[in-house]
Amino acid sequence: MESDLLHTEKILADRKTFFLDLKENARGRVVKITEDVGGNRDTIMVPAEILGDFIAALSDIQATNDSQ
Repeated sequence: MESDLLHTEKILADRKTFFLDLKENARGRVVKITEDVGGNRDTIMVPAEILGDFIAALSDIQATNDSQ
């Protein structure tokens, strides 16, 4: 299945690199989040339609972390 890359972001954190790719395919849009640590990669796919919920959950986690 072919995917078109619409946007990408890269975040460097110590020895990890995170890639956030907005892609579109025949089934819709997804955000592919890849963690690369020394060549070992783990990936999750977040459907674009729940991206707002995903970001809200991360914001809640950040707020909890910042308050401690």
